[in-house]
Amino acid sequence: MAFYRQVGSVPPKRHTAHRDEHGALLHEELMGEEGFSGDSALLYHRGLPPALVDATVWELPDQRTVPNHPLRHRHLRPHDLFPADAVAGVDAVTGRRLLLGNADVRIQYVVAAATSPLYRDAVGDELVYVESGAAVLESVFGALPARRGDHVLIPRATTHRWVIDGPEPLRAYVIEASSHITPPKRYLSDSGQLLESAPYCERDLHAPTAPLLETGTDVEVLVRHRAAGLVVGTGMRYATHPFDVVGWDGCLYPYTFAITDFEPITGRVHQPPPVHQAFAGVNFVVCDFVPRKVDYHPLAVPAPYYHSNVDSDEVMFYCGGNYAARAGSGIGQGSVSVHPGGYAHGPHPGAYEGSIGAEQVDELAVMVDTFRPLELGEGALACEDPDYAWTWSGRRPRR
Repeated sequence: MAFYRQVGSVPPKRHTAHRDEHGALLHEELMGEEGFSGDSALLYHRGLPPALVDATVWELPDQRTVPNHPLRHRHLRPHDLFPADAVAGVDAVTGRRLLLGNADVRIQYVVAAATSPLYRDAVGDELVYVESGAAVLESVFGALPARRGDHVLIPRATTHRWVIDGPEPLRAYVIEASSHITPPKRYLSDSGQLLESAPYCERDLHAPTAPLLETGTDVEVLVRHRAAGLVVGTGMRYATHPFDVVGWDGCLYPYTFAITDFEPITGRVHQPPPVHQAFAGVNFVVCDFVPRKVDYHPLAVPAPYYHSNVDSDEVMFYCGGNYAARAGSGIGQGSVSVHPGGYAHGPHPGAYEGSIGAEQVDELAVMVDTFRPLELGEGALACEDPDYAWTWSGRRPRR
C-alpha cells in the first residue's frame, strides 16, 4: 500500500551514489511489485545483493493435498499436531504443517521454539497470525517484534527469519498467498490512504525502525518458489549476509497489525461478514472477528443466520474468547472449521434462539474465504475431528 517510510541511511536523491562512513559505494536494490508499476522499496546494501556462491535443492515439507471428497464440513484441531514435548527443535518455517490449500492460498500451522533459517517466499505474500507467544521477525528491512494477536504481513521475496522472543513457543497460523495481500480497495482513497470509513488506519501498522546490519559470508537462504508449475524449494548461498542493508525507503515493507486494533462495524441487525474484512488477496479475503457490541434492533437475532455462500469456502480459525454460536460443536481455542461453498452452515442447535437479547459478543477469530475450492493437506488429515459434520443433526451416518 502507498504509505511511505524511511529507515536508516538513504541518499537525498534515488539512483545516485551513496557511500558508507568509510567512503565505500553502497549497492542500491529496487524491490518492486508488478514489474516497475507497483509499490516498491529501495534498499542500500554493503555487499552485492545477487552474489550467489551455491544453489542446492531444498526439499519442502509435505505440500500434497487431496480433495474434500466426499464433501463435508470439517473441524481441525491443529494444536494436536504439536505436542508440548515435541517442539524444542521446531522452527516457524520448516516446521509448518499444511492444513488447507489451493492454487491461490495455502493455510499452515506451526508451534515453534527455535530460530528459523533465513527464508524467502518467492511465490507470494505471507500473512502470519500470532496465536500466542512472541517473536522478532528479522529481515532485510530490520527487526519487527510480533506479539500475541498480531498479524504479520511479509511481502513476497522478503528475506527474513523468525527469532523466538521469550520462554513460550510461538503458535502461528500462516496464510501463504500466490499473490499480494493488501487492505481491501474499498478502504483506500485513489492515492492509497486508508479512509475514515476503514476499520483501521496507518497508525495501526507498525514497521521496522532501524537496520540490522549483520555481517557474514557464505550465508544460506531457503527459497520457496515456482518451477514447471510446481512449488519447490532451493537453498541459495550468498557471498555476504543479506541483512547488510544500511537504510531503505519506500512503500513496500513488512508490518504488524494487531487484531485488537480492528474497529468492528455494527448495526441494528446482523451485519454480513464483509464488514469484518481486514485484508484481500487474489481469489481470497481475510476477516477479523473481534469482541463487539451486537445488533440493537428490538427483535434482532445476534447469532449469524444460516448461510451457504455458493462461490466460496469459509475457513474460521478460533483464536480467543467465547464463540457462542458454535457451543456444543466441539469448537474451541485453536480450532479451524472448514465450510465448503454452497453448503449451508451456521449456529449450532439452540445457539440461534439463545442469542436473542445478547448485547455483546466476546469472540476472536480470523476467517479466510476462498473463491476456489480448498483441498486438505497432511496436517488436516492428521488432526480432524471426524464427528463435526454431524453435530447439527446429532446423528452419525449409517455405514
